[in-house]
Order: sequence, then C-alpha cells, then structure tokens
Amino acid sequence: MLLSSNVIKSSGIAFGTSGARGLVTQFTNEVCAAFTHSFVATQRQTFTFNHVAIAIDNRPSSFRMAMACAKALEHLSIKAIYYGVVPTPALAYAAMQDNIPSIMVTGSHIPFDRNGLKFYRPDGEISKSDEQEILCTRAEFSPLEDIPNLAVNPRAARLYVQRYISLFNASLLTGKRIGIYEHSSAGRDLYSEIFSALGAEVIALERSDDFVPIDTEAVSDEDIVKANKWSKQYALDAIFSTDGDGDRPLVADENGTWLRGDILGLLCANALHIEALSIPVNSNTAIESCAYFSHVKRTKIGSPYVIAEFSALAENYETIAGFEANGGFLLGSDVRLKQNTLKALPTRDALLPALMLFAEAKYKTISAVVDSLPKRVTYSDRIKNFATERSQIILTLGQDNPNRLLKALGFEEVSIQTLDCTDGLRVTLNDNRIIHLRPSGNAPELRCYAEADTVDMAKFLVHSCLSKVSVNGFVDLLSE
Repeated sequence: MLLSSNVIKSSGIAFGTSGARGLVTQFTNEVCAAFTHSFVATQRQTFTFNHVAIAIDNRPSSFRMAMACAKALEHLSIKAIYYGVVPTPALAYAAMQDNIPSIMVTGSHIPFDRNGLKFYRPDGEISKSDEQEILCTRAEFSPLEDIPNLAVNPRAARLYVQRYISLFNASLLTGKRIGIYEHSSAGRDLYSEIFSALGAEVIALERSDDFVPIDTEAVSDEDIVKANKWSKQYALDAIFSTDGDGDRPLVADENGTWLRGDILGLLCANALHIEALSIPVNSNTAIESCAYFSHVKRTKIGSPYVIAEFSALAENYETIAGFEANGGFLLGSDVRLKQNTLKALPTRDALLPALMLFAEAKYKTISAVVDSLPKRVTYSDRIKNFATERSQIILTLGQDNPNRLLKALGFEEVSIQTLDCTDGLRVTLNDNRIIHLRPSGNAPELRCYAEADTVDMAKFLVHSCLSKVSVNGFVDLLSE
C-alpha cells in the first residue's frame, strides 16, 4: 500500500497561486492517484458524495492524468463524470449545480512540458488551508494496475453555453464582428457557438493542434502583432481569446490593442453593479480612483486569496465579486441583470468579463469604453528560468533596504512613497509610479508589474527593472 502524503512529497510537486503544478514527468499515475485520494479524504470530512467531475485542457498529458484520477476514484467506489476538454469554469459550474467535487487537469498558461491539478469543493474553489490538508493527508491506496478510457459527457459544456446565452438578448452582438483566437484553448469549441447565438459574426483565428502557452498577463510581442493584423484584415470590432484552460480572458479592442485584465475586470464589475470587490495587490489603482465601488479589498495574488475575502464582504454587501490582473473574473454572489439572475461562480471565468464589455460597447467602440476610465496604465513581463531562491533573496534584501533596491534598479532622483509587502515587493514612488517584483507561484520566473500614466512609461519601468535584475551581480549590489 502507498501513502498519499508520502507520494506527493516525493514528487516535488507544490501548490502555486492556483492549483498543484509541476513537470509532466512528476505527475505519474501514482502521483495523480495520491492527490485524488487526499482530496477525496478532505472533502468527505464535510460533504457526502458518490460522484466527482473531471475535465481537462488540450495538453498532450492531460487525458492520461485525468484517467489516473478516475481510476483512483474507482478504487474509492466513486463514479467519475468525465466532461472532456472544457474550460475550467464550465467544469466548476456544472459540479456546483450537482453539489459534487471536481478536478480540473490543467497547467493553465505554463509550457506544455508542465501540467497541474485544480480542485473544487461542491461549493467552489478550494482554499489555501484545503491545499495544506491535501498535502498532509495520509490516505492509503493501492498502486494503479491500469487506467480507464472514459467517454465524454457533454453536460458541462451545455450548461456553460446556456448560462450565458440565457442571460442576454439574442441580438446583443448583432452587427459585431468578433475574432476568436482559438489556438489550443479548452473553450475554443464553445465560444463561437455562444457569440453566434448572441448575434455576432464570428471569425475563427489560428487554431492549433499543438499546445500554445498563452499568458494573459504577459502578452507576447508575436500576439501583439497578430492582433493588429487581424483587426485590420477582418475589420473586427473585438478579438477574444483565453489562456489554456479558459479561465483568463484576452480581449482586444477594434484597433487590435489587447486590454489589461484588471481593466477588463473593472468594466465587468461596474456593468454588473457590483458593490464590493476583492482584488489582488498588483491590480490597477484605477479600480479605486474610478469610485465605482463601495469597497475594495486588496489581497495576496491568487484566486484562493481573492475568494477568501468573499465571506467577510458578504456581511455588509449584497453584490460581491473579484478579479485578477490576468483578467479572470470571480462572481462571489448572485446578481440580477435586467430580468435574469446570474448565479455565483467563485472561480476565475474568462467569458463573463468579455461579454459584459461587449454589452457595454454595443453602441460604441471598446476603446471609447476604456477611455472613460482614469488614465492609469499597467504593464508586466517576466524573466523565465529565474530561480525562485534567487527571487526570494532579492525580495528579502529589498525589504531590508528598499532605498538600496531603488538605487540598484537605476532610480536616482525619486524616493519611496509607500512599500507594500502583501505579496512580493510593491513600491510606490513619490511621483506615483509603481514597481512590483514578485516570484511566480507556478514556475521558476520573476515577474515585474508596473503602473504609470502612460503605456511607454509602464513598459520602460518593467523592461528597465528586469534588465537590471537579470544581471549576475545584482544580488551583490543589494548586499553591499
């Protein structure tokens, strides 16, 4: 017999900002089974269930991992409901309607040689304390002798489509030309159906048989060029895309300019008449300065932290929501939209913020809607293959002596207004520019976020900081 906690520990896999992530080679069948046994054991302490829903993204490794999880469920006399390739929010929504747990096999936006597992309670995404319970649970299980080959149940896809088609008038997008950058997104077969049902003319763009790691927080130069080209070539009103598992949106306006996710989230929350927001610390400060919301709470980065604030907000406000800088929108309460009720979905969703923006832009351009907001611009990028240990050293030294960090980054004629260590190191300068350094929770990467009054300045801050940090002697500068 194997012990789940030992198998997980030996794998080297850890939970990131959202979900357990690691190399595909680390996610052996036994490791997938160990996570499944531990997850079920933790859920059975609170919930009674005989079914668990499973879905996957389009990564080459995802189906095998899902079937290993299904085999582990079989050992526990639990029936696996396999929904195939669907967006993560589609899986979570279907499972919540059935009051059962669910497992999503996805690595989100990270490269195809990595993968992950996301876990959902019957009432929504698991918390950070749930993650620790999964890691520490000592569940005994037998090695897997074989794995099944389950047939796809289409229910999750149908429920997700109906959730949004039923919310709006069928003429919502009439007269609009929307390009869908399909690549390998888990929801690529659903988005065209939804937009078409709402009246749009849909143009499918660049479907890929290979997995494409789209990061909605750090849009590649190649995708920036593509969006500009597509917008002109097809006379598009908007371009819609997502990351790999369809929980982070990527939306471009009529000029082919990609919108930042937190700006998209701000517009969505306002269109839904949300009273109170929970957002991560790296979000654009226009969220507060626009004065659309009664209360804004900033958290550590990661959907579990955003969701953790919902209970407290619900004590004083009827409509609550959250979103992340990557654009994923989390609906923390039911909301009324004209005569329809949209049920809460406390996990990241890519489709809702895009649809609410398109609704707001029915009689105007998307750029006009965005231009109505306070002029604060955020930008971010990352250094790949940057050791997490090195990132932590930089942050520790920077916290101990932030003025030395500022000097090492090349800022000679400014001073620090505020220092925020909620998650990483976020420095607001006396001229209101913001620099934020943080190690990725999912991969060996160092991210830099910046905020300024112009795009050029925000980009300059990010590129300048990352170029300085990447120099081998940077740590020595901070240690002097």
